[in-house]
Amino acid sequence: MPFQILAINPGSTSTKIAWFSDEKEEWRETVRHDPDDLAAFPSVADQFEFRLSTIERAAEANGASLDALSAVAGRGGLVEPIPGGTYEVDDALLKRLRMGRPWEHASNLGGILAGAICRQRGIPAFIVDPVAVDEMNPVAKVTGLPDLPKTSLGHALNVKATVRRAARDLKKTWDELNFIVAHLGGGITICAHEKGRMTDLNNANEFGPFSPERAGGLPAGDLVRMCCAECMPEKDMRKRLVGGGGLAAYAGTSDVREVKAMAASGDARAREALEAMAYGIAKEIGAQAAALSGKVDAILFTGGVAFDSDFVAAVQKRIQWIAPVLVYPGEDEMSALAEGALRVLRGDEKSKRYGDYIPEGGEA
Repeated sequence: MPFQILAINPGSTSTKIAWFSDEKEEWRETVRHDPDDLAAFPSVADQFEFRLSTIERAAEANGASLDALSAVAGRGGLVEPIPGGTYEVDDALLKRLRMGRPWEHASNLGGILAGAICRQRGIPAFIVDPVAVDEMNPVAKVTGLPDLPKTSLGHALNVKATVRRAARDLKKTWDELNFIVAHLGGGITICAHEKGRMTDLNNANEFGPFSPERAGGLPAGDLVRMCCAECMPEKDMRKRLVGGGGLAAYAGTSDVREVKAMAASGDARAREALEAMAYGIAKEIGAQAAALSGKVDAILFTGGVAFDSDFVAAVQKRIQWIAPVLVYPGEDEMSALAEGALRVLRGDEKSKRYGDYIPEGGEA
């Protein structure tokens, strides 16, 4: 009998739900939520019952019974730094997900919802490759100020899934190869993936190339002076850097298709921004090649922007001398969640426990 797996991916204004029978997707729903409805809840954690009802209604509408499930995989949220993998949702992990630190994020609800659905049915709940995955080499975290080390924060779920896909295509095991993975979306993660580990990456919110909506690395001195001169509240400055930076700051939109159309119609500022974003991505790929000592089996492009063959070509022309380029456009996080649970259910991978890496009540 095939395993029945429910994948849950809560977003800031949506809940994505998908049902899998082994690897086969049976149905998928993306439920959009009215921001005014969500604003009625004091915190993200308080949305629990609202989101759970959403999932139950979606299952019923698709003729599915949650009692038929073998497991549920929820989107991994902001937890302490941990290695990649599939983690059991246990009391220690639930406690951390409910904290909402260092900031609240809807993805934390993924594990909480999975745990609630599974607990009453006696089946396992998991999170898979959360954004807080930290496998970086210690030297990669060192910056010019000891009290400001680099943190690992990136699109780990899609990076790991893309690495596994590429390894299958190359007919190799995923943890014997070295890849540079370029996740190109609203945020950009350029990652050195060395024999199964994300050993270096730009933190998409703070380092590396700018993206459609994030400012990326900035001149530190000028940034300090701007913050002091404008006396802008920290929350507002963060929104400017993450959400209002990158292409959005230059062209007024984070939609690459719209920026391309503006450039094609003669908008020099839009054209320059696109060229600069491609240039910055290529430079970061080169940096990660150095992190791998030039031993790169392939460069992988993924994420929504990877659908744009012209943009990929603009980057590729600068870096194709490093290694062959493979393109896997989009990011199917729902399949990645289900596959993580399926590997454990089949015995291909052993699930991990959060408490084995993080002491109770503290950091690693």
